[in-house]
Amino acid sequence: MTNPNLFFSTPVWVSKIDNYKETNEKIYHYIKNLRSGDKKGIVKSNVKGWHSNNFDMKDENVIEFINLISPNINNVLNDMNWDISKQKAKISAMWAIINIGGASNSRHHHGNSDISGAYYVRAPKNCGEIVFYDPRPAPVYFHPLSTKPNSLNAMQNAVNPVEGGLVLFPSYLDHSVNPNLSNEERIVISFNINLIKK
Repeated sequence: MTNPNLFFSTPVWVSKIDNYKETNEKIYHYIKNLRSGDKKGIVKSNVKGWHSNNFDMKDENVIEFINLISPNINNVLNDMNWDISKQKAKISAMWAIINIGGASNSRHHHGNSDISGAYYVRAPKNCGEIVFYDPRPAPVYFHPLSTKPNSLNAMQNAVNPVEGGLVLFPSYLDHSVNPNLSNEERIVISFNINLIKK
């Protein structure tokens, strides 16, 4: 039997950060302070939810959070075999989204970036999966019926958020967030990474 070669496959890295709780609490209060100073926020992909402006990347809470997730980001760079001797990975933007009471995020992607991420500060049960869509155009136009979805035939895949969970993915990958069906806050930090030539 011959196993298939997975040419042009799309990686999505899902992990849970070790020892995240203390940093989570600090970044949680940072986000809540942002919201108290800007209750309206901005509108991007958010439907009913609150979307912050970009974080102050010099704030000590933000720096501590970046240090927490940096090893996982470095693993992605290694997996992709990107030449970091000639390029520097830089977080170009970082923001928070708070969803509650049926709030969701419509389908979108993060253009002009290389890797994007979602980190869950608060993730109650039934708070809304992040859904990824097949980026290849051909299956959209012709897709045979299957008995059940798997990694070869699925046109959508979802990741259920967990507190301390980190999801990293290519920025070109379309994604959305299902409605938060709980009565608690779903708080995510999203960010974009660019590789810049040195």
